[in-house]
Amino acid sequence: MAYETEDHETQYCFPAINSSCFKGIRSRYEYYVMYAFVLLLSAWTVFLNLLVIISISHFKKLHTSTNLIILSLAVSDLLMGLIVIPIEGSRLIETCWYFGDTFCKLYFIILGFLFSASFSNLVLIAVDRYVAVCHPLLYPQKITTTRTLMSICLSWICFSTYNTTLVIINGYLDTSVRTDMCYGECSVMMGFAWKVTDLFMSFIFPCTLIITLYLRIFYVAHQQVKVINSVVKTGKHGIDGSVRRKSESKAALTLGIIVTVYLLCFIPYYICSMSVTSSTTINVLAWVVYTNSGLNPLVYALFYPWFKKTVKHILTLKIFQPASSLVNIFTEY
Repeated sequence: MAYETEDHETQYCFPAINSSCFKGIRSRYEYYVMYAFVLLLSAWTVFLNLLVIISISHFKKLHTSTNLIILSLAVSDLLMGLIVIPIEGSRLIETCWYFGDTFCKLYFIILGFLFSASFSNLVLIAVDRYVAVCHPLLYPQKITTTRTLMSICLSWICFSTYNTTLVIINGYLDTSVRTDMCYGECSVMMGFAWKVTDLFMSFIFPCTLIITLYLRIFYVAHQQVKVINSVVKTGKHGIDGSVRRKSESKAALTLGIIVTVYLLCFIPYYICSMSVTSSTTINVLAWVVYTNSGLNPLVYALFYPWFKKTVKHILTLKIFQPASSLVNIFTEY
């Protein structure tokens, strides 16, 4: 670490190497505060998303198509907290890259993959809720756990392949062949055509699809609320179907909040990253995106009673009791 000195002498990332990058100088107080923030954010994100993963994996009643997508989203958020947040924290605080060129390439593959995986999960959530709300009679036949699991696996495979290809073709950062870089830097150099392609594939297309589906979902849900209210007022039969449609609409609203928060975090970052913007602005918006990975479990806790109950089972170690996975968490307590 390079703490601030009295003579403010220049610090280098790798003092023994002539082409080393300059190292930012910070006070001890800045180091301690920034590292504490990064470590707490990383631990918070990993812990909360681990609770979601254990809950959905352990309890049989939660093995539904919708929850499988939530599980996939929690896995990508956990990896953000476990890998991306600590590494980005180190880059921000130290202002140097100490992990070598090979891991720099691998890191950008992981970073791009996790961003893409998050968006693919949001698309799957939107599709799932669209069918559930707009075509409820077809939902049990069209959206099965097997098909959902296959869709999740296919999206992870496709985006990992896409991001690996993107890195290989563009030759991300190799200090041995790039003369415009200093040693201790990890940056991206991408051609205009690839920038446009990546912008469309990773941002414009999924965002457009998500927004279009949710506009349709909320319109249909609004119409269904009118129908439900009229059924209740007239005392007609079909209350069970009305309750079921109301439940699906509530689930769509809850997941819609998650999708909206994600988009509000991602959209400013993508727009600024594609335009000429100061590095400070990009860093702030990037950290808003990273922080978002620790917010989703809070939404589950606020809107899903089952999540509160499963967390209580986990923290009190009741999940180690015989047949605990068969507990009906929707009626207990």
